[in-house]
Amino acid sequence: MSREPGATELDTFSETPRSPSSDERDNQIHQGDLDSIWTTSRRPLISGLLGMNVFLLGAALVTGQAFNPNGLKKAEPQIFIVLLMGGSLIWMLWYLLWARNQPGNSPHTDHHAGGITVIVGLVIFAAVSLLVFIFRIGYLMHVKDCTPAAQVISPFIEAPFLALQTYLLWAHSKDCIQKHKLITRSGLMVILSADLLLWLNAVTEDTMHEEIELEKAKNAALNITAVNEEGNSDFEGNSTTCGCSDSATCLVFRKGFEVLYPFNIEYYLMAGCMVYVMWKNVARRVTPDHHHGTDKVTLRMIYEGGIFGLVFGAMVLIAGVTILVLYQVWVIREELRLVAFFLFYGYHIAVMPLMSLCCLAGIVVHMLEKRVHQDGHNPTRKLDVVLLVAAAIGQLALSYFSLVAAAAGTATELMGNLDLSYSLLTLLEIILQNIFIIEGLHRHPEQLAKNKLRKLLKFRKKRVQEEKVTEDTLLDGNMTAPPAVQENREKKLWSKRAIQEICAFLIFCNIMLWIIPAFGVHPQFENGVGKQFFGFTAWFVMVNLGQPLSVFYRMHSVGALMELYITE
Repeated sequence: MSREPGATELDTFSETPRSPSSDERDNQIHQGDLDSIWTTSRRPLISGLLGMNVFLLGAALVTGQAFNPNGLKKAEPQIFIVLLMGGSLIWMLWYLLWARNQPGNSPHTDHHAGGITVIVGLVIFAAVSLLVFIFRIGYLMHVKDCTPAAQVISPFIEAPFLALQTYLLWAHSKDCIQKHKLITRSGLMVILSADLLLWLNAVTEDTMHEEIELEKAKNAALNITAVNEEGNSDFEGNSTTCGCSDSATCLVFRKGFEVLYPFNIEYYLMAGCMVYVMWKNVARRVTPDHHHGTDKVTLRMIYEGGIFGLVFGAMVLIAGVTILVLYQVWVIREELRLVAFFLFYGYHIAVMPLMSLCCLAGIVVHMLEKRVHQDGHNPTRKLDVVLLVAAAIGQLALSYFSLVAAAAGTATELMGNLDLSYSLLTLLEIILQNIFIIEGLHRHPEQLAKNKLRKLLKFRKKRVQEEKVTEDTLLDGNMTAPPAVQENREKKLWSKRAIQEICAFLIFCNIMLWIIPAFGVHPQFENGVGKQFFGFTAWFVMVNLGQPLSVFYRMHSVGALMELYITE
C-alpha cells in the first residue's frame, strides 16, 4: 500500500486501525455483559441488603422485648422504630416536594399497581388507624409517669408517618421511577422495614394482650380461692401500678385502642406490600399494551354485578355479626361457654362448604371459558400470588395442628369433633379459594384461548365481505350482530355474571371471617383442644404466629376478589 510523503507508520495505523480478533471481540462482549448486569443489579442488591439488615436488627429488638421485657432497660425497640419513621418522613418529603417534580423522573406507569380496591382499603385502614392513635395517645397521657418516654413520643411520630405514607401510596403507587434510583430504592426499603417492624410490634402487643387475659383468668381463680380460705384477698397489692386504676376516661381510651388496633395491624401489611411494588417498579419501563382499561371498567361495579351474591353474602355478614356479639357475651359466662363454642363452630361449618362450592364452580367456569394467561414481568401479580400463598400458610398450619390435636381425642368428644370438622373444612376452602383467585388474576380480561381465536379467525376468513358490511351497519346502529358473534357475546356475558356472583358472595364471607378473629374471637385459646395436646407454651406460640397471618389472608383475599369482580 502506498503512502504519502512524510507520513509515518503511526499515521497509517491510525487511518486504518486493525480489526480486533474474534477472541478479543468475545472478551469485549463478555465484559460488556458483565458491566450491564452489574449496573442493572447493584442498586436493587444494595437497597435490598440495606432493608434486610435493618429489618433483622429491628426484629431482634422487638422480639427481645416481647420475650424478655426486663432485658432491655431503655426502650431500644421504640427508639429504633422512631428513628426509622423519622428517616422515612425525610425521604418522603424529599421525594414528594423535589424529586417527583424533576422532568422525566416517572415517565412510565404500572397500571396494575395501586388499584382502586387497594387504595380504598388503604385509606379506610389509615383513617381508623388515626383514630387508634387518638385513643392510644389519650391512654399514654394517663400512664406517662410509668411509661418510657420513647413509647409516649412514638404515636406523635407514627401519625404523620402514616398520613404521609398514605398520600404517597394514593398518589404515586403507580410510578416507575427513572432517576435517583439508588436513593429511591434505599428510601423505599427504609419505609418497608418500618412498616414490617410496626406490624411485628403490633402483633407482639396482641400476643401480650392474650397472655394478660389468660393471666387475669388464672389470677381471678386464685383470688377466689384465697378469699374463700382466708376471708380476705392479699393479691390487690401485687397488681401493677401502671394502669388506669379508676379513671373512666383512661378506661375508655384503652378500650378504644384494644378494639380498633387490628385495623392498624392490617394497614401496615397492606402499605408494606404497596411499597414493595414501588421498589420493584424502580427503573421499570412499561409498554402501552400492559394497560387494559381497568380504570374505565370499575364504573360497572355501580350498576352491574352479582345480585344473588350480594344478597346471600349480606345474609352471611349479618349472621356473622350476630354470632360475634353472642360469642363475646356468652364465652365469659361458664354456664353459656359451651353454647358460645357451638355457635362459633356451627356458623363456620355452615359457611365453609358454601364457600368451597362457590370456589369450585368458579374454577369450572374458568376452565370452560379458557382465556389466555397474561405473561410478562408484573411485580403486582407476582406479589398477589406470593401473599395469598404465604398468608394462607398461617391458617393451614393452625388447621393441621388442630386436626392432629382433635384426632388424638384428648379433649371432650363434642369439642374434638367440632374442631376436627372446622379444621377439615377450612383446609378445603382455603385451597379451593386460592386456586380460584390465582387463576382469575392471571387470566387476560379480553383475549380468548388460542384454539378459540383460531376458530374465530377461520370463520372470519370465510365471511370477510359480510363482516365488513356488518361492522359498518353496527356502527350506524341499523343491524344486529351475526349469530356467531352474538352467541360468543352471550357466552361471555353468562360467564362474567357467574364469576361476579361468586366473587360478591365470597367477598362478604371473607370480610366476616376477617372480622371474627380480628375482634378478639380466639376459640383456639379457650376450647382446650390444642392446649391439652401440645401444651400451653407451644400452643400459645403456634396460635399467635398463625392467627395474624390468617387475618391478613382474609383481608388480602377480599382485595383480590374485588379486583376479579371489577375487571371481569
